[in-house]
Amino acid sequence: MAAAIEPSAAADCYSVGQQVAAQNGGQLAKARPETRRGKTVCVVVVLIPAKNGQRPRRAEIVVPAG
Repeated sequence: MAAAIEPSAAADCYSVGQQVAAQNGGQLAKARPETRRGKTVCVVVVLIPAKNGQRPRRAEIVVPAG
């Protein structure tokens, strides 16, 4: 059975996601809270611009929530 995730965790993950995207020079695509090993983490998806007309690179980064 999955543990319940607080609604405020989603908002926290969004702001964490914005910071992660800015640090990586990309654009935030998605940020969601998830419980892993009993702790809430943020799973952040960042689209990082490519060079020479290539498609953006998708990076999934897991960071501690809050």
